[in-house]
Amino acid sequence: MLNTLLLTLALAIVLLPLAGSLVAGLFGKTLGRTLTHRTLVTFVGAAFFLSCYLFKVIVLDAHPAVEGVIYTWGSLANLQLDVAFLLDPLSVIMVTIVLFVSLMVHIYTIGYMAEDPGYQRFFSYVSLFTFSMLVLVLANNFLLLFFGWEGVGLVSYLLIGFWFERDSANAGSLKAFVANRVGDVGFVIAIAAVFMYFGTLNYHDVFIQVPAVAAKQSMHIISYYQVPAVTVICLFLFIGAMGKSAQVPLHVWLPESMEGPTPISALIHAATMVTAGIYMVARMSPLFEYSPAMLSMILVIGGTTCLLLGLVAVVQSDIKRVIAYSTISQLGYMAVALGASAYDAAIFHLMTHAFFKALLFLAAGSVIIALHHEQDMHKMGGLVRYMPVTYLTFVVGSLALSAIPPFSGFYSKDMIIEAVHLSTLPGAGYAYACVLIGAFVTPLYIFRALFLTFHTQERLAPTLRGHVHESPWVVLFPLVALAIPSLIAGEWLIGPMLFHQPSLLGNSIFVLQEHHVMATLAEEYHGARAMALQAGVHLTFWLSLAGIITAWLFNAEFPQWKEFLKKHFHRFYVILLEKYGFDAFNQIVFVDGAKRLGRLFYTVSDMKVIDGVCVNGSGNSVRRFAQLSRHLQTGYLYHYALAMVLGVLVFLAWYLLAGGVNV
Repeated sequence: MLNTLLLTLALAIVLLPLAGSLVAGLFGKTLGRTLTHRTLVTFVGAAFFLSCYLFKVIVLDAHPAVEGVIYTWGSLANLQLDVAFLLDPLSVIMVTIVLFVSLMVHIYTIGYMAEDPGYQRFFSYVSLFTFSMLVLVLANNFLLLFFGWEGVGLVSYLLIGFWFERDSANAGSLKAFVANRVGDVGFVIAIAAVFMYFGTLNYHDVFIQVPAVAAKQSMHIISYYQVPAVTVICLFLFIGAMGKSAQVPLHVWLPESMEGPTPISALIHAATMVTAGIYMVARMSPLFEYSPAMLSMILVIGGTTCLLLGLVAVVQSDIKRVIAYSTISQLGYMAVALGASAYDAAIFHLMTHAFFKALLFLAAGSVIIALHHEQDMHKMGGLVRYMPVTYLTFVVGSLALSAIPPFSGFYSKDMIIEAVHLSTLPGAGYAYACVLIGAFVTPLYIFRALFLTFHTQERLAPTLRGHVHESPWVVLFPLVALAIPSLIAGEWLIGPMLFHQPSLLGNSIFVLQEHHVMATLAEEYHGARAMALQAGVHLTFWLSLAGIITAWLFNAEFPQWKEFLKKHFHRFYVILLEKYGFDAFNQIVFVDGAKRLGRLFYTVSDMKVIDGVCVNGSGNSVRRFAQLSRHLQTGYLYHYALAMVLGVLVFLAWYLLAGGVNV
C-alpha cells in the first residue's frame, strides 16, 4: 500500500509542473499575469512539499527502493518500453533539489520578468524544464531517461533563445543545441550498445549482468584489437555527459546560455541541465566501476575542465559569464569525484553547488535589474551602499563557492580534493594538481566579481546615479532562502551523506572495494566541526584565503597591478580572452568548414553533375539528337524509297551471312 502511495506521489510530482506549463502556455493570456504566476508557483510548491515527504520516507526513514510501471508505451520482440519510476535515495534527493531551486526561480521570476512581454511564455518554459528534469531523474530505464534527457535539451534551446529578437540569443541557443546534439549521438549509441549486450534497457536488469558482460564481452574496434564492451558503453555514455555537463571540449555552449534571462541561467546551472550528466554517471556507477580506463579518462577531462575554465573566469567582464565559467569549473570538480569513484562526494557537491550557484546567479540578476540590465562589472562599483541585502547574499554565495568554512562549499569541495588525492587510478595525480590549483583560482575570480561590483570606486552611468535601489521582496526572498542552505547544508549533511552507515544515499551507488576512497576518508573523518577547526592545517583553506587576498589586492587596493600583468603576460591574457581558441577552432573547422564543404557540393555535385549532366545534359542530348535526326526527314519521296531499298538490302545481307535458308 505504501509503495503504491509513493509511486502515486511521484507521478503527481512529475505532472504538476507539466500541468502548470500547459496552463501558462495555453491559457496564460486569458488568465493574466497574476493568476498565471500564482497557479504555477502553487503547482511547483505543491510538488516540492510532496518531494519532502518522499525524502522523509525514502531517504531519512531508509525505506527500500520502490520501482513501478506507470504505463507501457509498447513492446518490440523481447523489449518492453515502459514509463516506469525508480524511487531510491539518489533519485529522491535529486528531485528535492530540483524542485527547491525551481520553486525559488519561479518566485524570483515574478519580479525579474515583470515588464517582459513574454511573461506567461517564460513561466510555461520554466515549468516544462522542471518537468523534463524530473522525468530524467525518476526514470528506471534508459528509454525514459533519454526522453527527459532530450526534454531538457529542447527546453534549454527555447529558454536560451527566449529573447529571439536578439541575434546573440539565437546564436547562443543554436550553439547549445548543436553542442548537445554531438553529445546525444554518443548517448544514443551507448543505449543501443546496452540493449545489444544486455538485452534490456531496465537499470536493475542491466546492472546485475555487468560483471558477466565485463568479463566475457568485447568489441572489435579495429582489426586484432578488442575493447571491453563495458568500456565502449561507458565511453559513449560519458560523451553524452560531456555535452550536458559541459566538459572540455563540449563546454562551449554553456557560457552562451547567458543570453537567456537570468532566472533560467540559475535553473540551468544549478539544478537541471548541467547536473544531468553528473547524475547519469553516478546512476551508472555499476557500469563505470568495471571500466578503470574510463574512470581515468573522466579524471583527466574533469581536472582539465576545472582548471582551464576557472582561469577563463578570471578575465571576464560580464558578471553572468564569470558565474557561468565558474559553473563549468565546478562541474569539473564533480567529474573528478566521479572518476575517483567518490560518487557520493560528487552528488554532495552537486547538492551544495545547487544552492550557492543559484544564489550567485539570482544575486547577479538582482544587480542587473537595479542597473537596468547592465552586466559589465567595469560599469558598476560601490553598490554595497545601495543594495545591502543583495550584497550580503552574494558574499554568502562567494564564500560557499570559495570553500571557506563553515560555508557549505568547504565540506563538499574539500572532500573531492581529498578523495582524488587518495585515488590510485592513472590520471589521479594530474587531476589532484588541477583541483588544488582550482582551490586558489575559484576565490580569485568570484571575489574579483564581488569587489568590482559592490566595492571599489562607483562607475555607474550618469543616468543611473541616484536611481539605483534594492530589489523588491519577491526577488530578495529567494536570495535569503538560498543563502540559508548555502551556509549550513554542508556541515549538516557531510556526515549523513558521506560517512554515516548507512549513508543518505543508501545502496544507490555501487563502488568496487579497490576503488573505495570514501571508505578511507571515513576512517580519517571526526565530524564536520572538527574538520572546520582543523582547516588551518588544510592546504586548500590557505589556497582559498590566498585567492581572496589576491583578488582584493589586484582589484580593490592596487588595481594598477592588473595592468602590469596584462602588459607583461599579454600573450597568456589573450589566450584566456580567446578561451583557448575553442570557439575559433569550432568556427573555422566546423562552421566555416561546413559552409565550404556545402559550397563544394553545390558547385560540383549540384551545378556540374546534377544540373550539368543530368538535367541540362539530358536536355542537350535530346536537342542534339533531334537536330541530327531532322536531317533524315527531307520530305522527298525518292529519299524515303532509297532508304527503304537500302534497309531491305541490309536485312537480306544480314540474313544470308547469319546462315540463310537451307537449299
